[in-house]
Amino acid sequence: MEIILGSQSPRRKELLAALGYKFDVEIAAIDEDYPSDLPLEEVALFIARAKADALLPAIKTNQLLICADTIVIQGEVILGKPKDASQAKDMLQRLSGNTHKVITAYCIVKDGIYYSDSIETLVTFKALSEAEILYYIENGNPYDKAGGYGIQDWIGCVGVHKIIGSYTNVMGFPTVEIFERLKKLGA
Repeated sequence: MEIILGSQSPRRKELLAALGYKFDVEIAAIDEDYPSDLPLEEVALFIARAKADALLPAIKTNQLLICADTIVIQGEVILGKPKDASQAKDMLQRLSGNTHKVITAYCIVKDGIYYSDSIETLVTFKALSEAEILYYIENGNPYDKAGGYGIQDWIGCVGVHKIIGSYTNVMGFPTVEIFERLKKLGA
């Protein structure tokens, strides 16, 4: 069975390859807007399904499609990908000294049937100094990551005090859950 990963995320590519799968990558440019009345915990699943819907017409019978989306929720606010250094700084200051939720949803489509789930991990940052935040913004890559940080980056090494849940989920691809689902689907 051919696997198609519907993501341009280098971390998702790395993690799916680490699971031992060979795959091709297809990307659908979608509008990641969601209904304003949608509960925050359901946003990632809504977007993952929208990505799958956009790619499904190009998927052949012998192919299995995997799409995912990750969001960071601090309080009652979703922190997306920062557009600039100022937004990255604001996000990291919000996360500093606090616990937030990282939710990654995946949507796997095989033979027109959708298999999806959302995984939640709690991440607690120590109180970050302004110098640490600025160092990461200048030397890391906060711009392509929900919440403005990558747990696998420098900021994760020096700033993440505790996680409750899946580490790979925070990276954007809950490997245990996806691997188990793929095994059940015969992939």
